[in-house]
Amino acid sequence: MTLTHIPLPVLPIPPSWYPGHMMKFTRMLPSLLTRTDVVLELRDSRLPLTSINRTLEGALRKWRLERGWDPNDPGRRIVNAAPCERIVVLNKRDLVPEWGMEPFRQAMSKKLPGQQIIFASWQKPRDIRYLSKTLVNIAKQYPNAPELNVLVIGMPNVGKSTLLNALRNMGINGPSPKAFRTSAQPGLTQALSTRLKLSVDPPVYAFDSPGVMLPFLGHGEKGAERGVKLALIAGIKEGMYDMETLAAYLLYRLNVLNPTSPAYLSLLPDGAQPTTDLENFLAQLAQRMGMVKRGAEPDVTRTASYFVKWWREEGGLLAASNSSQLDSRASGLLLDSASRSITQGWGFDFEWQLSSEELENQNRVKNGAVDGQLVQRKMEECIERYLVESEREENDANNISATQRKKQLTMEEKARRRQKYSRR
Repeated sequence: MTLTHIPLPVLPIPPSWYPGHMMKFTRMLPSLLTRTDVVLELRDSRLPLTSINRTLEGALRKWRLERGWDPNDPGRRIVNAAPCERIVVLNKRDLVPEWGMEPFRQAMSKKLPGQQIIFASWQKPRDIRYLSKTLVNIAKQYPNAPELNVLVIGMPNVGKSTLLNALRNMGINGPSPKAFRTSAQPGLTQALSTRLKLSVDPPVYAFDSPGVMLPFLGHGEKGAERGVKLALIAGIKEGMYDMETLAAYLLYRLNVLNPTSPAYLSLLPDGAQPTTDLENFLAQLAQRMGMVKRGAEPDVTRTASYFVKWWREEGGLLAASNSSQLDSRASGLLLDSASRSITQGWGFDFEWQLSSEELENQNRVKNGAVDGQLVQRKMEECIERYLVESEREENDANNISATQRKKQLTMEEKARRRQKYSRR
């Protein structure tokens, strides 16, 4: 069975979670960049677009222009007197299918040039070694600079502290204890860290920074989906979403990643079929796991929590390994369907429709060349939609939460009162 129609579940209004330490760091960033040589921005491979921190983009753009990058060509530098590099590290590479990595790099280089993209996993020493060597090579390009200063930024819980601990262990010989505390929950790092040495010769130092959430995740369906995505990767404080909401969206995404044999089938009894019905899925899973209440009623909340925890701990790896480009079996089923198209996805940010003609062309090519071009083209379309949506939100004066709007009105009222009394 192949799912040819996968409806997006109804999602709640996104919560507002923007603690004071996040706002404080955002205000500090422009001055921090004056003594920064490399910005290491961490994102989650599963959410390469959603985990972009748009609140920091303006400061980073200004920093690059002040260091001599061409305002009309982000990939060209006019003045190269001192290091100024932006490296985007997509963490947890083992949780996304490998077939989409190179098309993603190519799509990003066309749509968002001026960023070096590196996929990495902190579980793989080879990836840490490559990143460490990249930083050392940048330092060696500027022998007259006394040291290279690296600022690590990103959304909450994308692995910044874990990365720096791994880089320190890789770059410093001898016993090198963990330098920063880490946690599975977002918000542990709340202030800029002290300098951490990553290399002795040449000298490379790094600063860890607090994870900064978007002040407001957005209105409507897009904002609701953005919030649930971040909650699934534990980027939002625990408890702001109920587990059934997260389970509903997770079921949807696993179906998109593989509509023929989604990863969750490994949890269900033999012979189970893909489904878009959350209630039916949780009932089957509860029965299989013995999660029932009195009267043999499925314990839905407990089962939904188990499903999300399974995906975070092991299901993500399984989903990445069994999420492949659609084959001739899906194409054959498609030709008999009424929809004449089928959904395909990569990670949790990329989703597109494949027509029967595109599927047939994909199936005919054995070496993968046309496949890569097709996926890249689809990803470019997704990135373009993201850029248009982001620009629209930034230009929308009403794109703030109710809490932010209340604070804004309070500040305006205080300003009016000050102005009134100053005239007396």
